[in-house]
Amino acid sequence: MSQLALYFGPKRAHGAEQPYIGGALKIRLPFLHYGLELPDWIQGAILCVVPMGITAVMMDTLGIPWELAIAIVIINNFLYLLHTHFGDPAVAGWITAGIPLYVSFISMYPEGEARIQALIALQLLVALIFLIMGVFKGAEALVQRVPKSLKAGILFGAAMAAIYNEFAATGRVWTMPVTILTGAALGFFMMFSKTAAPLREKYGFFRYVAQYGIAVPFAIAYIFGIIIGEVQRPEISWNLVPIPFGEIVAKYSIFAVGFPSWDMFVQAFPLALAAYIIAFGDILVVNTLVDSANAVRKDEKIVFSPTRNSIIVSIRNFFEGILMPFPGLAGPQWTGGQVLVINRFIQTSRQQVDSYWGGATGIFWGMSIALLLGPVVSLFQPGLNIGMSLTMLIQGYLCGYLAIEMLRQEGTLQMGIAAITGAVLASKGAAWGLGVGIILWLLLERDWYKPAMTANAAQDTGIES
Repeated sequence: MSQLALYFGPKRAHGAEQPYIGGALKIRLPFLHYGLELPDWIQGAILCVVPMGITAVMMDTLGIPWELAIAIVIINNFLYLLHTHFGDPAVAGWITAGIPLYVSFISMYPEGEARIQALIALQLLVALIFLIMGVFKGAEALVQRVPKSLKAGILFGAAMAAIYNEFAATGRVWTMPVTILTGAALGFFMMFSKTAAPLREKYGFFRYVAQYGIAVPFAIAYIFGIIIGEVQRPEISWNLVPIPFGEIVAKYSIFAVGFPSWDMFVQAFPLALAAYIIAFGDILVVNTLVDSANAVRKDEKIVFSPTRNSIIVSIRNFFEGILMPFPGLAGPQWTGGQVLVINRFIQTSRQQVDSYWGGATGIFWGMSIALLLGPVVSLFQPGLNIGMSLTMLIQGYLCGYLAIEMLRQEGTLQMGIAAITGAVLASKGAAWGLGVGIILWLLLERDWYKPAMTANAAQDTGIES
């Protein structure tokens, strides 16, 4: 059955937004406002290994047992659907680049309830910052008014941090180097190489395989890793994964461990600001990717609002911070998933993929449902590092390429500011990176002489008249 046969909603006029209900809420429902995009569902199901990676942090740092950790991951995954069901085209995710910083922060406290309280304080502050930036349209202003040199610098920093963390001495690449590098090579070839584009056009089989993004490279690398002995053979569990939400709330919510102390909020505040700065880079990425999709697929207008995105991110962080603190935090976008959906949408016609929303929503329907299936979770559990590493490497490549693209029409001065900003951000953290970038922009790029000359000229004209 074709995708169009599973879509029963109103047809979209050429160049218009996909239909929705609810007025300003822009509610879109499955089959009524978008159809079933099977490749994105399958891709999401295979990539369920990516969110599973955070369970190691929960178990090692917070002492949460596997059964509850995977349940928290599943609930978090379903919350991603708030975005695409309420008019935000972002393929949402964690504030990933800051995870080492969050772990260091909560590890300062004794094991047990104190660490949970510290994470609650951090997540509630992040929720508050996103709410303020959303309600007062601060995110809109940042996207529109921040100089390109600073935007590109943030993207450069995110790229360098993502790549460095994977290849560092303790990085994921070295846990199974042959497997991960094989998967990365296949993934990069299929998604970004000059050779792949004509192969997609000429060969139907390659086009069919390529539409699954990094799911196929992951699967090939995973099987290869098992064959060469780098990956353990999975032990299949034939059950549905339970979600004991009551137990999670009873043990880890704000009602169970108590409200964090004032000192915890004070100590968490700088990190919450840094998390927002990191997340702002993701807002820039999704804004740029949506613009690129609109430039290619003229049949559908995709509208991205940083304000809407920020408010939904705030809701997710408040929900989790109160009921089930999540160490990855709730962020604006998952770059790896975003590029998969955008690439497939751009590389197809309307006859093949009617609307962007089918893929953007389908990837999380597939992933979330797969996480409920014991056989799927147990099958992919040994490959956690492969999926996580592929995601971070693709994020690094994409952030770097977008930074260069953003500066294509700019001069060497802006490129230099972006390079230094990115290097400091990657090595010293988000607060340092942004601070250095702002100072360089004020000293080098901001023309203080011209405004003064303009003001003097206007004053002289007034005197003469």
